[in-house]
Amino acid sequence: MDNKLNYLNQSLDGEVLFDNLHKNIYATDASVYRKIPLAVAYPKNKKDIKKLIAFANENSITLIPRTAGTSLAGQCVGDGIVVDVSKYFTNMLAFDEAAKTITVEPGIIRDDLNRFLKPYGLFFGPNTSTSNRCMIGGMVGNNSSGSTSIRYGVTRDKVVAIGGILSDGSEASFYEITSQEFKQKRLEQTLEGKIYKSIYNELSQPAIQEEIVKEFPKESIHRRNTGYAVDEFLHSDLFGGKDTTINPAKFLSGSEGTLVFSTAITIQLDDLPPSHSIMVCPHFTSVNESLKATVTAMNHNLYTCELMDKVILDCTKNNREQAKNRFFLQGDPEAVLMLEVSASTIEEAEVLADKLIEDLKSNSFGYHHPKVYGDDIHKVHYLRKAGLGLLGNMVGDMKAVACIEDTAVALEDLPEYIEEFTQIMTKYEQKAVYYAHAGAGELHLRPILNLKKQEDVVLFRKITTETAELVKKYKGSFSGEHGDGIVRAEFIPLMIGQKNYELLRRIKKAFDPNNVFNKGKITDAYAMDENLRYTIDRKEPEVATIQDFSDSEGILKLAEKCNGSGDCRKSPEAGGTLCPSYRATRNEKETTRARANTLREVLTNNEAKNKFDSKELKQVLDLCLSCKACASECPSNVDIASMKAEFLYQYQETNGYSFRSKLFANNAKYNKLGSKFPTLTNFFTNTLLAKKVMGVAPKRTVPKLAKQSLKAWLKNYPETTSEKVVYLFNDEFTNYYDTEIGKDAIFVLEKLGYQIKISNHEESGRSYISKGFLKEAKDIANKNVSIFKDLITKNSPLIGIEPSAILTFRDEYIRLADDKESAKKIAENTYTIEEFLANEHENNRIDVSLFTNEAKDLKIHGHCHQKALSSTYSSFRVLNIPENFKVTIMNTGCCGMAGSFGYEKEHYEVSMQVGEDTLFPKVRKCDKDTEIVAAGTSCRHQIYDGTYRIAKHPVSILKEALL
Repeated sequence: MDNKLNYLNQSLDGEVLFDNLHKNIYATDASVYRKIPLAVAYPKNKKDIKKLIAFANENSITLIPRTAGTSLAGQCVGDGIVVDVSKYFTNMLAFDEAAKTITVEPGIIRDDLNRFLKPYGLFFGPNTSTSNRCMIGGMVGNNSSGSTSIRYGVTRDKVVAIGGILSDGSEASFYEITSQEFKQKRLEQTLEGKIYKSIYNELSQPAIQEEIVKEFPKESIHRRNTGYAVDEFLHSDLFGGKDTTINPAKFLSGSEGTLVFSTAITIQLDDLPPSHSIMVCPHFTSVNESLKATVTAMNHNLYTCELMDKVILDCTKNNREQAKNRFFLQGDPEAVLMLEVSASTIEEAEVLADKLIEDLKSNSFGYHHPKVYGDDIHKVHYLRKAGLGLLGNMVGDMKAVACIEDTAVALEDLPEYIEEFTQIMTKYEQKAVYYAHAGAGELHLRPILNLKKQEDVVLFRKITTETAELVKKYKGSFSGEHGDGIVRAEFIPLMIGQKNYELLRRIKKAFDPNNVFNKGKITDAYAMDENLRYTIDRKEPEVATIQDFSDSEGILKLAEKCNGSGDCRKSPEAGGTLCPSYRATRNEKETTRARANTLREVLTNNEAKNKFDSKELKQVLDLCLSCKACASECPSNVDIASMKAEFLYQYQETNGYSFRSKLFANNAKYNKLGSKFPTLTNFFTNTLLAKKVMGVAPKRTVPKLAKQSLKAWLKNYPETTSEKVVYLFNDEFTNYYDTEIGKDAIFVLEKLGYQIKISNHEESGRSYISKGFLKEAKDIANKNVSIFKDLITKNSPLIGIEPSAILTFRDEYIRLADDKESAKKIAENTYTIEEFLANEHENNRIDVSLFTNEAKDLKIHGHCHQKALSSTYSSFRVLNIPENFKVTIMNTGCCGMAGSFGYEKEHYEVSMQVGEDTLFPKVRKCDKDTEIVAAGTSCRHQIYDGTYRIAKHPVSILKEALL
């Protein structure tokens, strides 16, 4: 088969990959399932897709269509060829502003589409929790709904037309046609004609129509994805309804790529919502009370009606990114509703919000009813959207499992349904998770299970089966928006009846006689309790590490925290940093998810003595910039940077350390030697010969050593006295390269009345950590902890200038140091200089009269570690101390330098592309009088190399502002 795949690869404009790394990466999606595919294909055009379909027919294999791979039910898992259209099928094909329609390829990200549409006053309404990375093709495949469905409907409502390729390689377009045109199409001697003929012959039978009406979910349930939407056809006068037109594209929505390979999707757009919104967030003492309140709230013409329970809310407490979004909470509610009203003026919105609150209070619903406004509404939405990923953040093997999380019943049935559901959970000693779309009659209910244990896998099936039977009792839909996939497909006969299920099988056969499209989904399904991500009752492999990963019960379980939700695939326009290498390459291999999956696969299955000795791991981690964004922006906090450092150490212990790695790791030592002759050193290191010897990219400028190190300068600097004492950490970058910034920091602190103490400490160890020299880094961590443990207190904090250096005390030292308690104590009182000064100003301990009244325009680029472990906002706050400074934080992601990464010749192009994604264009657009601010030394060098603009450290700006 490899020879055939190789020939197929050569025949495509795109590519086919069938190495173990890519097969393992694509073996999972965001579900609990794992199937190793035959290969992964990246088609560039329709011609490629036709060749893939022909190959599948000739070799009796299946194609698994995939966009972002965020499927919770296992739609993107299979043993055929995974066809990833997310890289090349990303174009907008046609836009009709007057008709409010747009035609797109399936790889367009939902939020990116809406950014394009916003200037026209339009948007695509369905809004999933994955909207910053999910794609229109996947939304159509799943018939996605999201938080706005009660106002704007589901994806099926918005589908106007679908153009695609049928299972015989022929092209077809599905759109609204008259009943007569439908009859005419069934006479065509093509596969498309045979499809129309089959549907007509089946659904024109009154007995089949009656069976559909009898067994399918209640028509009032808008979210209904159980099986194929054959009930859509019953609206037509051809099949017992009244409509004189029929749109087969709506039937295809929710078919999970099993019938047609979509290549062009036309969707109906809506006008943007009213500009003024208020969110009312009533707090409840029980989930049941919140559900009863939902029935009342839905009488108020809401735009959203969402629910979060205590389990979800508790998950957000310890998430760095989400803790700040809990501002509206009071007490410890068992449930919170998010009820959004909108109007053309804020006054009208206030009236609507007050009427809603009054109605809730009059019915004794809720104990606290806060109103949320403006940008704070987005923060609350973000809190709920992060819920899916946060559920994966549970430490250990017990996880909130997606199996019954997509049930939808009629709104009036919801309280009673949940009461009975809770009885099932109680019987199995389960406390389920309740969150999401209460107003649509759908809650994402999840049991907490350990699918590594046979007894819980048995429970997995039992709970799913009993819940399916309960949903059937209320004539609900077992899948509201997440689809059937693997986890629910085998229950379709129960949900819609055996006769209707056989109808679906016949329709599938008409569309796809050779089963080349997504085999095992919807019809002839895989078993829901097989092909799970983990081997059942297998002894856990022992993975020894030099770092302490006990906070996740070991490095393997840290990798396993990744549930595949795909936050690492969001585009640069979505904001944040995650994941810079994916943004630069658009390759799944460069996602946090791929790295976590590969770590899990290798550490679990590698039989080598050193489990980290893996070329696949080396390959997948090669372009990781260790930016730390995954440790904060990923809801599951999957810290790939720490795991990469561990991998580099373990791999190099077996395979040796390269000359260049030794050079970069020991940077401070060599700089100490070079600083004795700085002029000569600077000249030599920037020659092509030196760069070639060091493995540095020829186009990269090597930073120059200062004429005098900060440590040397400090020998003759008189120490002042003050009651306000701070310890300044003279990091290795400031000491040798950015001496002037160090002097600026000392000047500012002394001018503001602080006594500065500098101990005879070690370097931070950042270079050792980034290159995997963890023995050396551990030694440094232990020495620095020993030096500072009796010095650093709340009243004598440790302050640093370079974020990547000072923040090692808050991050890596906790994993490396032997004296953990002392390390944690130091970490609690360690700050970047911006953090420290911003806090001092907030507590009125800084004399603002010392600063200039001069006006200045400043644009801040935040260092990645600063964003992940601290906050760029502290730079913003401190630079706003001078009253006439106009300060803006640029949405710039990662700069791309990442310490030594951007200097390395093989990484240079990716490094510069990361910079081009967001940072460089925004810097270039800045007026020449605007000052660029960047705390990171790497960031400042990257900005200069990419734009020839000089960026300054915030403390240097402050120094210039002092009178």
